[in-house]
Parts: sequence; structure tokens; C-alpha cells
Amino acid sequence: MFSFFKKKTPAAPPPNPIAPIPGAASVAVPEVLPERKTWLDKLKAGLRKTGSSIATVFTGTKINDALYEDLEAALLMADTGVKATQHLLDDLKWRVKESKTTDPVAVKSLLVESLTSLLAPLQKSLAIGQFKPTVIMVTGVNGAGKTTSIGKLTRHLARSNASVLLAAADTFRAAAREQLGVWADRTSVDIISQDGGDPAAVAFDAVSAGKARGRDVVLVDTAGRLPTQLHLMEELKKIKRVIEKTGPSQENQGAGVMPESAMVSRAALPPHEVLLVIDGNTGQNALAQVKAFDDALGLTGLIVTKLDGTAKGGVLAAIARERPIPVYFIGVGEKLEDLETFNAREFAQALLA
Repeated sequence: MFSFFKKKTPAAPPPNPIAPIPGAASVAVPEVLPERKTWLDKLKAGLRKTGSSIATVFTGTKINDALYEDLEAALLMADTGVKATQHLLDDLKWRVKESKTTDPVAVKSLLVESLTSLLAPLQKSLAIGQFKPTVIMVTGVNGAGKTTSIGKLTRHLARSNASVLLAAADTFRAAAREQLGVWADRTSVDIISQDGGDPAAVAFDAVSAGKARGRDVVLVDTAGRLPTQLHLMEELKKIKRVIEKTGPSQENQGAGVMPESAMVSRAALPPHEVLLVIDGNTGQNALAQVKAFDDALGLTGLIVTKLDGTAKGGVLAAIARERPIPVYFIGVGEKLEDLETFNAREFAQALLA
């Protein structure tokens, strides 16, 4: 699905799940993705429960206070959140006034623009290639789909000829290690695993091995936990600190790889990405998770799963308004191809289709 290439910028690039670094061999999406349209159809179907309740607001004949009140209620029911709902309503009213729109159906198109603008800061590509290895630490609560998402991401990277090493740092749950091992077998990548023991030690060994073996990416799976489990959150902080102690990754400077003796930037210290996997079905609770994990670890990106069939798809608007952390991928099903890159306009159009 993806391939390595030397940087070449097309006139109108498509959404890239993994952005190129100047001068580095990186993973990127081809200009035309036949699978993308099929996936967008799944996204529309998955968001239908959310979108249908909002769409009924625009079936009337007048643009009046009643329409805006109904829209406010529909957005709140979709877990858009109070702050994001108020922002969207204010922006929508301004757009209606500026465009002199009189047709309620046309207002829905203006809402697509408002939502796209709000979600735009979340649209960012996951960069691979600036550091070798790029170390990605993945966190999340139990049941969010964390290990499965890691497996899907591993598949994308491996199929793009990126060399990946997995770290099974959920050392206390045998099922998690076994599940990650299955993904490693499916994608023919190596895995560092340990029965019991210290999760931070497994992470340290994996990053060290990734450096020694010349891997492009090291993906570190961690145990699922609730942000209210303070002792487990402290364990996550420890894992991050221990990964940092593996020392800086090689930094690609475009013209060549920086020599080890040169001054290295703070950004070269792993983990280079700290991702949180959240379940789109949990609505405002997902926003609470984002805030808690971000405060504890300093998140760099999100993977939002299980958006298929949920009536709470508006939670991304709440995240954009209150904690705008990039959404690298969204998932609408259990199949390998059901995890795709996030695009603000595609999401807004699918939600209000």
C-alpha cells in the first residue's frame, strides 16, 4: 500500500499516513489509492448514526432560532461538547450571514465548512525517516483497540518495506503478548517479549535492539490502563523515561546522516512519538482520556478506533476545540484495511453526508 521514495512533492498531494522527511527515504501514499473510496464509503456508513440526527435539523423550510436550537441539541447528543458546539454555532451563523443563505439545506453545506475548519488542526501526517530508529510508544485504556491498531500500523509499515521491531511491554498480560506475537508473525517482523518482568526493561531492550539491528521503526506496546489508576500512569512515565535513556537516534539531516560525535537535538531522544488509542464510542470520556494521558506523557498523536456504528462521532470536534492533538489514523472496523489516515474535510463530509 505504501512505498519508500526519495522526496518528491506532487502538485496536489493526497493525505499521507506517513510523511516524508527531506532527504530521507520515507513511507508515503501513492497519488491514487483505489482503496480510499471504498474506505470512505465505510466511514460514511459508520458515521450514519451520528450524521442522521444532525441532518434532520435541516429538513425544515426556515432558518430561525428553532433550527439553531435543534442543531445545538443534535451536536451535543453527538458528544461534540459544549465548547465545540458553541464554536460551530457561532461560526455557522457568521457564514449564513456572510453568504446570505436562505435555504436550510444550504446551511448544512456551510456546517461542513465550519466543521472542516475546526478539525483542520488535527490533520497531520506521521513522520518516519528523520530518526533511525523512529521510536513510537503506544498507550490507551483497556479495550480501546490498542494492540490491534499497532498490528495494523505494523502491517502498513512492513508492506512499505520499512523494517519494524515490536516491543511487547505489556508484560503482565499473556494474551496481549500473544496477540502482538500473532501480528509479528503475520507481518514477518521481529518482536522483543518477556514473560513477566519490568515493562520499562523490555522497552529499553527493544529500542537498543532496534538501533543495533538498524531498524527503521520500533513500536512499543504498553499495558492498557485507566488514567485514574495513578500507579499505572506512573509506570507509563517510567517507561518513557527509560526509553529516553537509550540515547539519541541517528538524525537524518537531508545531505547525510549526522555523525555520532556531533551535537544532537533534544528531538532526537526517543520516544519520538507518543500515541494514544481512543475508542470513538466513548464520547466525552475519550476527551477526558486525551487530557489525562497528555498531561502525564505529552502526547504527539491519536489513533481513534471503532467509529463505525457510533452515535458519538462528534467527539473529534470536542478534541479539536479543547485539546487539539493530531489524529494520525481513524478506524471504522476490525479488518486490516479499516484503519486509515485522518482528513478533516473527508470526515466532515462523511459525518454530514
